[in-house]
Amino acid sequence: MKVIAYLASSLDGYIADSDGGVDWLNSLPNPDKSDFGFSDFMNSIDALLMGANTFKTVQSFGMWPYTKPVFVLSNSIKKIPDGFEDKIELLKGELKDVLKDLKKKGFENIYADGGVVVKDCLSQNILDEIIITRVPVSLGSGVSLFPLSEISLNFEHLGTEVLGVGLVKSRYQIQKRT
Repeated sequence: MKVIAYLASSLDGYIADSDGGVDWLNSLPNPDKSDFGFSDFMNSIDALLMGANTFKTVQSFGMWPYTKPVFVLSNSIKKIPDGFEDKIELLKGELKDVLKDLKKKGFENIYADGGVVVKDCLSQNILDEIIITRVPVSLGSGVSLFPLSEISLNFEHLGTEVLGVGLVKSRYQIQKRT
Protein backbone atom coordinates (compact mmCIF):
# COMPACT_ATOMS: atom_id res chain seq x y z
CA MET A 1 0.00 0.00 0.00
CA LYS A 2 1.15 3.52 -0.80
CA VAL A 3 0.10 6.45 1.41
CA ILE A 4 0.45 9.91 -0.13
CA ALA A 5 -0.24 13.36 1.30
CA TYR A 6 -1.24 16.23 -0.99
CA LEU A 7 -1.12 19.59 0.77
CA ALA A 8 -0.98 23.29 0.11
CA SER A 9 1.24 25.42 2.29
CA SER A 10 1.77 29.13 2.72
CA LEU A 11 5.32 30.35 2.15
CA ASP A 12 5.77 30.53 5.91
CA GLY A 13 4.83 26.86 6.30
CA TYR A 14 1.17 26.80 7.35
CA ILE A 15 -1.51 24.50 5.92
CA ALA A 16 -4.40 26.33 7.61
CA ASP A 17 -4.87 29.68 9.29
CA SER A 18 -5.06 30.06 13.07
CA ASP A 19 -8.80 29.24 12.96
CA GLY A 20 -8.15 26.10 10.89
CA GLY A 21 -9.52 27.79 7.76
CA VAL A 22 -8.24 27.43 4.23
CA ASP A 23 -9.95 30.40 2.55
CA TRP A 24 -6.50 31.83 1.85
CA LEU A 25 -6.15 29.15 -0.84
CA ASN A 26 -8.55 31.19 -2.94
CA SER A 27 -6.48 34.38 -2.62
CA LEU A 28 -4.78 33.99 -6.02
CA PRO A 29 -6.49 34.77 -9.29
CA ASN A 30 -7.32 31.64 -11.27
CA PRO A 31 -8.92 32.87 -14.50
CA ASP A 32 -8.56 29.45 -16.18
CA LYS A 33 -10.23 27.69 -13.23
CA SER A 34 -7.28 25.27 -13.18
CA ASP A 35 -7.13 22.60 -10.50
CA PHE A 36 -3.31 22.62 -10.87
CA GLY A 37 -3.11 18.84 -11.33
CA PHE A 38 -5.37 17.85 -8.44
CA SER A 39 -7.76 15.83 -10.64
CA ASP A 40 -4.79 13.90 -12.08
CA PHE A 41 -3.68 13.16 -8.54
CA MET A 42 -7.20 12.07 -7.55
CA ASN A 43 -7.26 9.70 -10.54
CA SER A 44 -4.12 8.04 -9.16
CA ILE A 45 -5.56 7.18 -5.74
CA ASP A 46 -8.14 4.62 -4.61
CA ALA A 47 -9.50 6.29 -1.46
CA LEU A 48 -9.07 9.18 0.97
CA LEU A 49 -8.33 8.97 4.66
CA MET A 50 -8.98 12.21 6.52
CA GLY A 51 -9.40 13.35 10.08
CA ALA A 52 -12.42 14.95 11.72
CA ASN A 53 -11.19 18.54 11.34
CA THR A 54 -10.57 18.10 7.62
CA PHE A 55 -13.97 16.46 7.19
CA LYS A 56 -15.61 19.42 8.93
CA THR A 57 -13.78 21.81 6.61
CA VAL A 58 -14.89 19.84 3.54
CA GLN A 59 -18.47 19.82 4.87
CA SER A 60 -18.41 23.63 4.79
CA PHE A 61 -17.66 23.69 1.04
CA GLY A 62 -21.36 23.33 0.24
CA MET A 63 -20.74 20.57 -2.27
CA TRP A 64 -19.05 17.19 -1.99
CA PRO A 65 -15.87 17.26 -4.11
CA TYR A 66 -14.97 13.55 -4.06
CA THR A 67 -15.99 10.59 -6.19
CA LYS A 68 -13.61 8.16 -4.46
CA PRO A 69 -14.36 6.40 -1.16
CA VAL A 70 -13.71 8.67 1.81
CA PHE A 71 -12.83 7.28 5.23
CA VAL A 72 -12.94 9.65 8.20
CA LEU A 73 -10.68 8.60 11.05
CA SER A 74 -12.21 10.08 14.19
CA ASN A 75 -12.87 9.33 17.81
CA SER A 76 -14.92 12.54 18.19
CA ILE A 77 -17.55 12.02 15.48
CA LYS A 78 -19.99 9.44 16.82
CA LYS A 79 -22.47 9.37 13.93
CA ILE A 80 -22.25 10.20 10.25
CA PRO A 81 -23.93 13.58 9.77
CA ASP A 82 -27.19 13.68 7.82
CA GLY A 83 -26.60 13.88 4.09
CA PHE A 84 -23.19 12.20 4.27
CA GLU A 85 -24.28 8.59 4.81
CA ASP A 86 -23.38 7.64 1.22
CA LYS A 87 -20.25 9.83 1.11
CA ILE A 88 -18.09 8.73 4.06
CA GLU A 89 -17.36 5.82 6.32
CA LEU A 90 -16.38 6.54 9.91
CA LEU A 91 -13.34 4.66 11.21
CA LYS A 92 -11.89 4.44 14.70
CA GLY A 93 -8.72 2.88 15.98
CA GLU A 94 -4.99 2.98 15.51
CA LEU A 95 -3.77 4.38 12.20
CA LYS A 96 -1.67 1.32 11.31
CA ASP A 97 -4.64 -1.00 11.97
CA VAL A 98 -6.97 1.19 9.92
CA LEU A 99 -4.55 1.13 6.98
CA LYS A 100 -4.16 -2.66 7.26
CA ASP A 101 -7.95 -2.99 7.08
CA LEU A 102 -8.11 -0.70 4.04
CA LYS A 103 -5.43 -2.78 2.34
CA LYS A 104 -7.43 -5.96 3.07
CA LYS A 105 -10.39 -4.28 1.36
CA GLY A 106 -8.25 -3.85 -1.78
CA PHE A 107 -7.21 -0.22 -1.51
CA GLU A 108 -3.63 0.31 -2.69
CA ASN A 109 -3.15 4.07 -3.04
CA ILE A 110 -4.44 6.15 -0.12
CA TYR A 111 -4.62 9.92 -0.02
CA ALA A 112 -3.84 10.98 3.58
CA ASP A 113 -5.58 14.32 4.04
CA GLY A 114 -5.49 16.71 6.97
CA GLY A 115 -2.87 17.97 9.35
CA VAL A 116 -3.40 15.42 12.13
CA VAL A 117 -3.59 12.40 9.81
CA VAL A 118 -0.48 13.49 7.89
CA LYS A 119 1.42 14.23 11.12
CA ASP A 120 0.48 10.80 12.48
CA CYS A 121 1.51 9.13 9.21
CA LEU A 122 4.87 10.89 9.37
CA SER A 123 5.48 10.14 13.03
CA GLN A 124 4.54 6.48 12.58
CA ASN A 125 6.75 6.07 9.49
CA ILE A 126 3.73 5.32 7.29
CA LEU A 127 3.74 8.13 4.73
CA ASP A 128 5.40 7.21 1.43
CA GLU A 129 5.14 10.47 -0.51
CA ILE A 130 4.17 14.07 0.07
CA ILE A 131 3.15 16.61 -2.54
CA ILE A 132 3.38 20.18 -1.29
CA THR A 133 2.11 23.15 -3.26
CA ARG A 134 3.57 26.41 -1.94
CA VAL A 135 1.14 29.30 -2.24
CA PRO A 136 2.74 32.76 -2.33
CA VAL A 137 1.04 34.09 0.79
CA SER A 138 2.24 34.50 4.35
CA LEU A 139 -0.23 33.65 7.12
CA GLY A 140 1.93 34.59 10.12
CA SER A 141 0.44 31.82 12.25
CA GLY A 142 -1.77 28.79 11.95
CA VAL A 143 -1.51 25.02 11.57
CA SER A 144 2.10 24.18 10.75
CA LEU A 145 2.95 21.90 7.83
CA PHE A 146 5.52 20.17 10.01
CA PRO A 147 4.62 20.70 13.67
CA LEU A 148 7.43 20.65 16.18
CA SER A 149 8.54 17.08 16.53
CA GLU A 150 11.40 15.01 17.80
CA ILE A 151 11.37 13.09 14.54
CA SER A 152 13.99 13.87 11.93
CA LEU A 153 12.77 13.28 8.38
CA ASN A 154 14.65 12.90 5.12
CA PHE A 155 13.04 13.41 1.74
CA GLU A 156 14.06 12.48 -1.80
CA HIS A 157 12.99 15.15 -4.29
CA LEU A 158 11.01 13.57 -7.15
CA GLY A 159 10.15 16.71 -9.06
CA THR A 160 8.94 20.30 -9.00
CA GLU A 161 6.73 22.29 -11.30
CA VAL A 162 5.93 25.98 -11.29
CA LEU A 163 2.28 26.63 -11.92
CA GLY A 164 1.09 29.72 -13.81
CA VAL A 165 -0.08 31.82 -10.89
CA GLY A 166 3.06 31.61 -8.76
CA LEU A 167 2.42 28.23 -7.16
CA VAL A 168 5.33 25.82 -6.76
CA LYS A 169 4.38 22.15 -6.47
CA SER A 170 7.02 19.69 -5.30
CA ARG A 171 6.79 15.95 -4.85
CA TYR A 172 8.96 14.07 -2.34
CA GLN A 173 9.42 10.47 -1.37
CA ILE A 174 9.83 10.06 2.37
CA GLN A 175 12.88 8.06 3.34
CA LYS A 176 11.71 5.36 5.74
CA ARG A 177 13.36 5.28 9.14
CA THR A 178 14.73 1.93 10.24
